[in-house]
Amino acid sequence: MKPKILTTLQTYTLQQFWADLFAGVTVAMVAMPLSLAIAIASGADPAKGIVTAIVGGFLISLLGGSRVQIGGPTGAFIVVVFGVIADHGYDGLVLATFMAGIILLVAGALRVGNLISFIPEAVVHGFTIGIAIIIAASQLQDLFGLTAGHVPADFLEKLPALWAARDTLSLPALAIGVVTMVLIVALRRLSARIPGLIIAVALTSAAVVLLALPVDTIASRFGALPNHLPMPSMPAMSGARIVELLPSAFVIAFLAGVESLLSAMVADRMSGGHHRPNAEVLAQGAANIGSSLFGGLPATGAIARTATNIKAGGKTPVAGLVHALTILIAMMFAAPLAGYLAMPALAGLLLLTAWNMSEPQKWRGYLSLPRADLALLILTLVLTVVADLTIAIGVGVSLGLALRLRRRKVPPAEWDTPER
Repeated sequence: MKPKILTTLQTYTLQQFWADLFAGVTVAMVAMPLSLAIAIASGADPAKGIVTAIVGGFLISLLGGSRVQIGGPTGAFIVVVFGVIADHGYDGLVLATFMAGIILLVAGALRVGNLISFIPEAVVHGFTIGIAIIIAASQLQDLFGLTAGHVPADFLEKLPALWAARDTLSLPALAIGVVTMVLIVALRRLSARIPGLIIAVALTSAAVVLLALPVDTIASRFGALPNHLPMPSMPAMSGARIVELLPSAFVIAFLAGVESLLSAMVADRMSGGHHRPNAEVLAQGAANIGSSLFGGLPATGAIARTATNIKAGGKTPVAGLVHALTILIAMMFAAPLAGYLAMPALAGLLLLTAWNMSEPQKWRGYLSLPRADLALLILTLVLTVVADLTIAIGVGVSLGLALRLRRRKVPPAEWDTPER
């Protein structure tokens, strides 16, 4: 359970440092708009996403078991975080995140990191696609610039409410969102080393300001962003509050563990490395405790940002530390500029994130799965969208393990590389 950074620093070179420096700064440029957008979509203040990227990202790289893992807020948590804030308030989310960190520390100490291979792939694919659908639906209001008043959080109630507000469509907002998505895709195809996310969002947001378009920005909706980290403090807790939030804490811990270990597996296949799963779980625990102490969101390993780090030349956890420090410096000196980011541009960014999360290139392959696995995937997806992620995970994992016991001779899953 030794952190990977202790191993890599033993033979660290100046050449590796320059590679890590470039990669860390590049990933930070990708992480900043994503962190803001994820926080907003989660129903939190946008600054909470930046705090999570700084504190959670730093601790995941410092203590983790992967050479190139990049941590921070991720799209997979949007649904859970939104629900916890709606039901228990933001202070409830902070306490649930703190409790999830403790659960992950215990899990890491018990060396349960290797148990990821026993979670059915169909369940992971099912709730990931379900989360992607919910994220996409949550961004339609900002993408189309709809004035819909209070929009229900429930998916089946949200769509009729948005349709009822269709007459309030804003063409400038839709244009900004669509152009942002086109630019992101074009820049990504041009070169993986170009921080296309922030370039695209910055260009379209600049167009909003220069052309004085009637489009919402972060500053117009949320006010000015802070230029410093808040002071750490313990979340308020009581026995009743802990019991009330325990289910949410377990879901956060489960998602953090699964997402981070999947990301580490992807990193191994891309870089030829070998991560330490139990060290990674411990790092996730420390990162979520740290994030909660600063009032941040749940943190985990981010697959897309980790892949960006590898493609940009990141060699060791130092790249992740540079990524977190770069975001901190940007927060200190460029916070006012972030207030100009346009809401439809961030909505377009998250729509593409949701599309990538769903891994559409694998949909055809799902049709060739055994009937039981396909049914499990669809059931988990439907429960995630129309019921609750907690129910979806509980039912999906239980049925998946039952199928595994029934088959008995089937070996642990050979994980395909997620490309979200």
